[in-house]
Amino acid sequence: MLALSLIMQDFLRANIAPVMFVAMIIFLLLGYPVAFSLAACGIFFGLIGVSLGLLQPALFQALPDRIWGVMSNDTLLAIPFFTFMGLILERSGMAEDLLETIGQLFGPVRGGLAFAVIFVGAMLAATTGVVAASVIAMGLISLPIMLRYGYDKRLASGVIAASGTLAQIIPPSLVLIILADQLGRSVGDMYTAALLPGLMLTGLYALYVMVIAVVKPHWVPALPKEAHQKGSALQKLFRLIVVLVPPLGLIFLVLGTIYLGIATPTEGGAMGATGALLMALMRKRMSLSLLKQAMETTTRLTAFVVFILIGARIFSLTFYGVDGHKWVEALLINLPGGQVGFLIVVNLLIFVLAFFLDFFELSFIVVPLLAPVASALGIDLIWFGVLLAINMQTSFMHPPFGFALFYLRSVAPPKVTSTDIYWGAVPFVLIQIIMVALVIIFPQIVSVTQGAENATEVPNMNIMDATDSGDSADKALDQVFKK
Repeated sequence: MLALSLIMQDFLRANIAPVMFVAMIIFLLLGYPVAFSLAACGIFFGLIGVSLGLLQPALFQALPDRIWGVMSNDTLLAIPFFTFMGLILERSGMAEDLLETIGQLFGPVRGGLAFAVIFVGAMLAATTGVVAASVIAMGLISLPIMLRYGYDKRLASGVIAASGTLAQIIPPSLVLIILADQLGRSVGDMYTAALLPGLMLTGLYALYVMVIAVVKPHWVPALPKEAHQKGSALQKLFRLIVVLVPPLGLIFLVLGTIYLGIATPTEGGAMGATGALLMALMRKRMSLSLLKQAMETTTRLTAFVVFILIGARIFSLTFYGVDGHKWVEALLINLPGGQVGFLIVVNLLIFVLAFFLDFFELSFIVVPLLAPVASALGIDLIWFGVLLAINMQTSFMHPPFGFALFYLRSVAPPKVTSTDIYWGAVPFVLIQIIMVALVIIFPQIVSVTQGAENATEVPNMNIMDATDSGDSADKALDQVFKK
């Protein structure tokens, strides 16, 4: 028994980092809350590390500072602001007005309703940044109309779910805020870099609908004449202007000020929240009940994010203390193919993990481990962050666990089955994968939107000399607390 104990101790001393990582994955797959799984693994293996002499007990004295670092992070303040803005806009009827007006504009065209959903999805993404709000709003409003006029159930479901997930990549996306924080980069730079890929992805969705309109025209019929609103072309134009100007003005107020350097993302979010309240008041749709609902939902989401981040900080304190980051770096940096091999493996890893983890969990758990390796390989972290954001977008569309599919299922009429929704999502998941490949093959898609003062050399597709990089604060802790 003593010999077995000694063997186990020697094994743990040599392999505590991979054992810790596997244990964390097992906890998550068993369904334990993410924040508590991360914190429990961090504390448990920290105690094991202390008992094995790998760590000093003083390691845990760093926990209050790390938790305070989360609570005092100004960048994360943008999350409640943008969430609140999106919820107010969604509940004030903006999505309904946009879908009705733009649907009438595109209605006479074959596939017009699908084009309208994609266009409105991009508009909502640029104003709300919240996937749930976009998918639910469009599912409630446009799905019954599309089905009434003979649209294929699978195509209609896929278009709505995919268009709602554009809120993940088109600024002011919450995932871009989280990624910028985890990668140590500017949120404004991340927003600028993600704009063109987001618009290209929107274009690919529209291109797919155009192909369907040619190949399967009966799936996407044009609206009959009696379904069009009456009125002259000039009246319809004025109606379109009235509907489009307020959200476009809000987009400029938020994103324009950030891109121009007038406001930080947090300040832009605060202005957006204020603008959303004013728009709701102008539409005479503001009420105490609406305000209370938006505030409660915003509080829950913000608390969810903060608790996951605190758990991730506790986990990473121990993981970095036992040289876990060096284990991950050694595992990934010597992959065949250099940068290309690393990017392929990482994107496959993210794609598979997205079946089980949402983008918050991926951002807080996986990204901090990948960033030092990407930096050591000479990959620009802004470019890398946008690539990961596009890949993480698939986590909302993966059958059978994609959240966008669940959101749509909750509001879809009974005749649209879960199978219809899942199969409808598959072509759009493939389009998202194509977009990931395009960004890897043509990295300038991202780099051309970055400011010259912030842009660095985008991956040149051959391996560079690796340097020992990583989180400086964690490396400092390694030196202080390890024997």
